[in-house]
Amino acid sequence: MNYKSLFLLKIFLFVLFSNVSFAQQTHYKFDFGSGRIAKGFLNVSSNTRFENNGKYGFDFNSKVKDVKQKGKSPLLTDGVISNQPFYFSVAVPEGNYQVTLTFGDAKAATLTTVKAESRRLMLENVETKAGKFLTKTFIVNIKNRNIAGGQVVVLKPRELTKLDWDDKLTLEFDGHTVLRTMEISKADNQITVFLAGNSTVVNQDDEPWASWGQMIPRFFKPGVAIANHAESGLTLASFIGSGRLSKVLSVMKPGDYLFIEFGHNDQKEKGANDGAYRSYTERLKMFISETRKKGGIPIIVTSTSRRSFDSVGKIQNTLGDFPEAARKVAQSENVALIDLNKMTTQLFNALGEEPSKKAFVHYPANRYPGQNTPLADNTHFNPYGAYEIAKCVVLGIQQQKLGLNKYLINNRPSFDPSQPDDPASWIWPESPKSSLVKPDGN
Repeated sequence: MNYKSLFLLKIFLFVLFSNVSFAQQTHYKFDFGSGRIAKGFLNVSSNTRFENNGKYGFDFNSKVKDVKQKGKSPLLTDGVISNQPFYFSVAVPEGNYQVTLTFGDAKAATLTTVKAESRRLMLENVETKAGKFLTKTFIVNIKNRNIAGGQVVVLKPRELTKLDWDDKLTLEFDGHTVLRTMEISKADNQITVFLAGNSTVVNQDDEPWASWGQMIPRFFKPGVAIANHAESGLTLASFIGSGRLSKVLSVMKPGDYLFIEFGHNDQKEKGANDGAYRSYTERLKMFISETRKKGGIPIIVTSTSRRSFDSVGKIQNTLGDFPEAARKVAQSENVALIDLNKMTTQLFNALGEEPSKKAFVHYPANRYPGQNTPLADNTHFNPYGAYEIAKCVVLGIQQQKLGLNKYLINNRPSFDPSQPDDPASWIWPESPKSSLVKPDGN
């Protein structure tokens, strides 16, 4: 081999191994606890901290304890235990990830709720009996700001600290948890459901705020990933202007979905061409056409009703012509419609004027740290309200016979907005972070 060929070979090998060394890992298998380590697994003890290695570990000052118990398999002889919320993070690139967790305690029952990223509900009240172990699998979408062509999504200041926009996958465990194993692997074969919307759709980071977009992952089996690109205060125009539609389209595959719910903030725009049957209608049609160009499936979702009761104690429309305009666009463009405005009106009427406060951010003073005055918001939902509205969206998927129906945990209609769940019996383990700052928009 001559000198030139040798030089070129060295350059090639340098580039090759440089790329390998800097490529982020997309498959991890963790064996929790300080006991025997299963073959092919990475050991994670209570002292494994994300901030120490930047790759994986317990995060945000989480406190867990190692637990050792008798068992034949090294995967089940040890684990970590906590009765308090804790976080575990793994640095991964953008994409959809399949997460498989094993829970269980040899001596006692366990009860765990799992949230991902900015409080997306993934697993709800998972129970194991003493001496029994249970494995659960779900899909988490990880996104970043980068758009093909060198552009980036323009984030609001409040988004800069959101877990949804950082460079890692974070899981939050609530309840009495004994975690045995975790496997995370990139899953490129998922149908991705993108969500475009405002504060009624976005993943809210802090208690007691919540939206239906962060509750709906709980209702899907693996095969579907929910990618929530909504943000508080947005309109159709600002969703476009901040690069969010471009971002969605840049990663959309044929067969993916885009759910579109706007109206609350659009109705406040007062320009010459603004209005339900002008710019709002035109932009909805543009969202539809651009989605179809990518081979995607657009779905129109009418705006959630506000908690506004009339003199006879019934919900009144405060959204003007916007819900009807959305219905007409769906009809004219032959797009499936989920009439969330109609269903949330039924829901709030069924709850009643005073009890419906249980679905919104209505709390007496001193319920949360630093809260010296009552919280009273008739637009933004608490976790119970967001959960019930997510059930309405699921019902809409079933009624419209969307292809997504077969991926629902229960693919037969089982919810009636006129017969909501009892808020007194609904369980939500609160996350550690809370905020008194009202989301943008109204």
